Parts: sequence; C-alpha cells; structure tokens
Amino acid sequence: MATGGDLLPPLAPVARITLWHTMLRIRRFEETVERLFLAGELPGFVHLCIGQEATAAGACAALRIDDYITSTHRGHGHTLAKGADPARMMAELFGKATGVCRGRGGSMHIADFSVGMLGANGIVAGGLGLAAGAAMSIKLRGTAQVALAFFGDGAANRGPFHESLNWAAVYRLPVIFLCEHNQYASTTSARSLTAVEDIADRAVAYAIPSVVVDGNDAEAVYEATRVAVERARSGEGPSLVECKTYRLRGHYVGDPTTYRDREELERWRARDPLLLLEYRLLQEDPTRAEELQRLRAAVEAELEAAVAFARTSPLPEAASALEYAFIG
Repeated sequence: MATGGDLLPPLAPVARITLWHTMLRIRRFEETVERLFLAGELPGFVHLCIGQEATAAGACAALRIDDYITSTHRGHGHTLAKGADPARMMAELFGKATGVCRGRGGSMHIADFSVGMLGANGIVAGGLGLAAGAAMSIKLRGTAQVALAFFGDGAANRGPFHESLNWAAVYRLPVIFLCEHNQYASTTSARSLTAVEDIADRAVAYAIPSVVVDGNDAEAVYEATRVAVERARSGEGPSLVECKTYRLRGHYVGDPTTYRDREELERWRARDPLLLLEYRLLQEDPTRAEELQRLRAAVEAELEAAVAFARTSPLPEAASALEYAFIG
C-alpha cells in the first residue's frame, strides 16, 4: 500500500474556490439538464442532485484521477466532480454516439472509465458491491489506489450494503463507503423505514470506523473523505462517511413531491451548499466576488458549448447496436 507521500493535506484556502467552482458546474449542469428534459430534448428519465453538490465535490476533491468511484441513479454530479468532460456527458444524456458511453448508458448508467468513474446504477445499492470489487482488485494488484462508493440512505436498508461492508472489513479493502443521506429513498422518508438516526452507527457491526458530517458543507465532506482515504491508502481498510444532505428537487424531474412539506424544503434551501461556501469565501475576502463572477461566466460558456456539441452530434448507427455488448 501507499505511504504518507500519497496523502492529501487539509484544504488550503485557494482550493476552496476550486471546490465552489466544482459545485457551481454541477448545479448549472443539472439545471440545464432539467430545462432540456422538460423541453422534450432528452430521452428516458432524469434524476437530479441539485442540493447535494457538496458531497460530490468534497469527496472527489480528496481522490486522485486513478482512484475509482461508483454512483447511484443520481450520478451526474459524481461523474462531473471526478473529472468527466461535460460536453461528452451532455451528449450521453442526448443518447448521442459522442457520449461518454457512446449513447448506450444515458442518465442512470452514465460512466467514464478514463477518470475512474465506474458507473451510475439504476439498481439501489448496486454500486456498493462494485466498489468493494474494485477495492479487492486494487489489493490484489498492489496499487496505491482507493475506491469510493456513493450511496443513499435507502441503499443502506438493502442487503448489498451489509454484504459489501462485511467483505471490505474482512479483507481490509481500500474502500470508502460514502452515504448521501438526503432524507428520502425515492419518495419514502428515512424516518419511516430506518430504525437508526445515523447510518454510520451500522458500521460498528463490521468494525469499520465511521463519521457523520454536514453533507452541505463541502469542506467538511472533503476533510472526512481525506481522512478515510488516508486510512485506505495506508492499508488500514475501509471507512464509512455519512453526509447529511437534501435534494432540492423531486426524486425525478416531474415528481410532484407531495410526500414532503414546504417548510421542510425551505429549511434546506436556507442551507444551500453553494450559498454556504460562497458566503464563507466572501466573508474571508470580499474581493473574491469578481473572481467568482468570472467563474460563473466561464461555467455558462462551458455549458452552452456542451449543449451545442450534444445537439449537433450524431446518433449511434443502428448497425452498431451490439457493439460493446458481452453476449454469452
């Protein structure tokens, strides 16, 4: 396993702006996707992570490009934070041949192996075993990588959660299990189906260290993930990081969200992760406002180019339908 030379330092002040920039890119990507989907330009279903940007940005900032992540059906933010090209991501959502999965994955199965993003997953808890498997591969190959599985509170109530934690603990695998506890499994409140308040409490059954952090504080997510990554790279095995957060949109685009009340939504809107970090940055140095505005303009230009690329890209050829498929 790797030594301390591979470990990351605590977040430097200059890196906070990079963290905010990543969250802004995710937010604007998702808002653009929402608009395009409602306009009828995107096929399939779309699940947005608006409100959860801090978990993706903070966690992926603690990883290297050759580290692995697995995701959920709400995976655009993870993919973008891990380093995927937004233009090719957008093309994938359009189902185009230039997409990161050549138009075959779409929103719920988006992946980009070139940056270690092993895939979003339409199966709840589906990414946990994949991350444990990737970590086993790392251990067998003796490389200095780590794997990180993003999953939700609903996934923690499924068998693969327990199977993956047990496997990782037994073999001391270099894997971080990161729970995005956004209070709802699809349309079901965690309060009604989860016996414990903190998913992190379950880690003790597998002798895995765990921590609960404010999932809307990107710096807190980064720091908790950084510590877990240090443990994994040093051969100390898996960790569980639980991030308390909230999605500001429904389960899917078009979800009427009748299962939650307005007061709850407004409480979480007041803790918007982008606004929290922006406030902190400007409190420290008001002159940063100009730099943040430049970044906003750059993000808008980037997304405009991404949509143009996606719209003008070709659809996959019908004759290529079975390419990249494994047929037994």
